[in-house]
Order: sequence, then C-alpha cells, then structure tokens
Amino acid sequence: MKILAVDIGSTFTKLTAIDGEQRRIIGTAQSFTTIEDDVMIGFDHAFQRLTEKREGNPCAGFSYDRLLVCSSAAGGLKMVALGLVPDLTAKAARTAASNAGAKVMKTFAYEISKQEEEEIYRINPDLVLLCGGTDGGNKEVIIANARRLCQIDRSFTTIVAGNKSANDEIIDIFKQAGKDFVVTENVMPLFNKLNIEPARDAIRNLFIARIIEAKGLHKMQEKTPYKIIPTPLAVLQACELYSKGTATQPGKGDMLAVDVGGATTDVYSMANGKPTMESTLVKGLPEPWSKRTVEGDLGMRYSMRHVYDHVKDRAIDDAMPLDKVKSWVDKCSAAPETLPSADSDEEKIEEFLGRSAVALAVERHCGRMEAVYTPFGLMHTLEGKDLMEVPSVIGIGGVIRNSRHPEAILKGAFYDIARPGCAKPKTPRLYVDSKYIFAAMGLLSTIEPELAFELLEKETVLLDYKPREVTIGKLPMAGQVNDEDLDAGCAC
Repeated sequence: MKILAVDIGSTFTKLTAIDGEQRRIIGTAQSFTTIEDDVMIGFDHAFQRLTEKREGNPCAGFSYDRLLVCSSAAGGLKMVALGLVPDLTAKAARTAASNAGAKVMKTFAYEISKQEEEEIYRINPDLVLLCGGTDGGNKEVIIANARRLCQIDRSFTTIVAGNKSANDEIIDIFKQAGKDFVVTENVMPLFNKLNIEPARDAIRNLFIARIIEAKGLHKMQEKTPYKIIPTPLAVLQACELYSKGTATQPGKGDMLAVDVGGATTDVYSMANGKPTMESTLVKGLPEPWSKRTVEGDLGMRYSMRHVYDHVKDRAIDDAMPLDKVKSWVDKCSAAPETLPSADSDEEKIEEFLGRSAVALAVERHCGRMEAVYTPFGLMHTLEGKDLMEVPSVIGIGGVIRNSRHPEAILKGAFYDIARPGCAKPKTPRLYVDSKYIFAAMGLLSTIEPELAFELLEKETVLLDYKPREVTIGKLPMAGQVNDEDLDAGCAC
C-alpha cells in the first residue's frame, strides 16, 4: 500500500510519500503554494518533483493508493469566539476553537457592542463560535449576541455551544434571519468544567463547507474519500499520538511542540500542567491535557513584519543591526519564497526572528506564576499550564527544519530568568521534526496509527544540545506582571 500525505500550507505545499509495506517514508517534496491561482498547480509542481525520473530517486514513477490531505492555505480557518465572561466561557470558547485547528482572530466577552459588531464585520471570519452561560444559568447575553450576529452582513456560519436553555430561542433567531448555524453541546455545561470536544468536532465538520470551496481545494477533495482537515488539527493529532503511544507501543510522555509557519506560530502541549512548585494555588479554568494555541501575528513570512514590530527593540540587545533586520523583513514580506544563504547575516537574522517568534508564542501558551502573601505566609498562584518540568521540546516548521542551527531557534522556548512569571520549560531536551512529517503523520494516524507512531519515532531527531542548569528567579508579586501582558498574554 502506497500513501501520499499532502499538507497545503500558507507558503509551501509539502508532500510525503509512504510505503506501508516497507513501513518507511520513501520521499518528500515541496513547492510554493499557489493560493492566488489554483492550489492544484502547486500540488502538481510538488508531485512532479517527488516522482521525477532521476538517478537515485526512490519515488520515481510513484503512484499512491490512498491520498490524505490537510490545509492551512491563506492563513487557515478564521474564527471569532464569543463568551459570557473573559476568564470562563470566553476562554473555553477560544480553547475549543484553537484545538480544532482554527485561527482565532478575536475573543469577545459579555454582550457585544455596535463597535464590536463592526470589528467582526472587518475580520470577516469563516466561522463564529457562540458560547455563554452554564446550562441553566445566564441566557440573556448569548441570546442578545445571537441577535447582534444576525445583524452582521457577512456569510459566516455560527456554531452555538452555550447554555442549552437558550437554544430554542437562538434557533428561532437564526432561522428568521436566514443565517447558517449549527447547535452543539455547551463548552462549559457546569462551572469550571470544560466540554470542548463537541464544539471541536463541529468546527472540523464545517471545515470542508467553509474553506475547501473558498480556497479552491474542492478539486483536491474530489481526489480522495478522506475529508481534508485543518493542518493544525493534523499536527495536534500527531502530537497526541507521539505523547500517548498506541495500543502496542508506549508513548513519549509530556512534551511541548512549536510549529513556526509562514503565517502563524502554533504551540502544542501534551501535559496536565499541574503546579510543580509547592504551596501553589491554581486560578481560572482547568487546562486540557492536549492544548493548542495559535498566534496569528507571529509567522516567518506573511506575518514576519509583526514579529519584527514585537522584537525590534530586542535586536539591539542581541547585537543585530536593526537596519539589516528590517531589510530582510521587507525582502521576505515582498517575496515569501525567499530563503537565507548559509553563513550569512541573513541566516543569523532569520534565526533571531525565528527564536523571537518561538519565545513570544510559548510565553503566550504557558501559564503565569505569581507570588502572593496570605495569612499562611508566602504562596504562589498559577493561571494556565505549568510546563517548567516538561522534558521535551519539538521543533516543527520550515524555519526550524531548514536551519543549520535549529537549537538556536528552539532556545526561545526555554524558561527565561528575565520573565520569571512565565512557566516555560526549564531544562528540556530538544528535538526536530527532521522531514517535516508531523502533519502527515497526524493524517496517517487516522487510518494507520501504529505505522504513524513508528515513523514519528524514527524521524523525530534529538539535537546535540546539553540541557542547561536553571534556577527559578524571584517570582513577581500578584499584579506586578505587565510588560503588555507578556506581549498579549500568557495562558491565553
């Protein structure tokens, strides 16, 4: 059995050819994604490179029995999420959307205003996740938000995943307005209890209808009986498989993975995230064991200018000539297919920007620690996941895989004594997805999980990097952490 896994990314279309009988990857190829014309053009170019008849090419004349496809072309699935209060149902909504592979553009809380209606209009999302209230609790806000969403002249589909007591009235509102909607289970049926799987499944099922046609992927869908899914969801499935293992093979345990793409940087953690320090109180919603966050302003091509804006002041501290950094950003923004030359200033700048994207994305993903005085003495609080003892960090994405010094980029995921409140990994081992196959293996896991795990284990390469010794810095007192909320917030 021959299997072809295809990842249509925002910058490159990547192909992975798999021999099921020999249980190995026999070849990979990529080509620039042709979003503006027809994504099939980029696929055909990549397939020609994969199968061209040249000496030593094991894929010469390759044909496949099964085709598996994922896509994040043109930035992926754009969503906004609405909830009742920021720290509860709004956060639950964001978690459900992110874990489904969506790019969450904005989260709104309480009853949205006219100004926020206009903001949603400008975002022009593919999907809206409407949440609010525990079952039997407040239903006025979610009903009011349903009415306001129906006033927005956009063609998004709304997934209703809030207080079930409001469902009948909400259904009537959407039907009368002629708006597309789907009703599923509440993301938080009880106080502080997450139930994100039904909403995650609803988002995944709507991916075909909302993205495949819009991005011209319907031709690719016609070539396979398997549904095209968002690339981040495929990567999440691979991370879960690698961490948990299979029925016959033990997994690798807790891990953090960082996927630096052209438009976004995604972070995945497979860990319970419980406090590792004594005398720590947990604040906020419980965190899911399997968690993904996506940073739409942190990418190494389409969002590269945003990375530069975040870290241009740090370039001076890293002895990076600011004018050269800006020049490289301008060049890559104008021509996303541009790659740096080896042993050049461009290569060092690319590593600096990649490390910065990793640092910011992991800061936003992991939990926040603070010191607080209580009647019982000094204690600590944790909001979000404590990942300080996570033993492994895996680098995914072209900027990491193509780098001659991937460890220089992945160091951005490390605990930073200058930001002691952020619970990033202290002394992890570093790995790299050597052939950029995590998305492909996530796809393969749906039909051949044992084979997918074997290939992940083989191709996830340990870097020659000795873990450092780290002493936890003095935690900030509650209320002291600001720094623009760690450039948009930890534990988001």
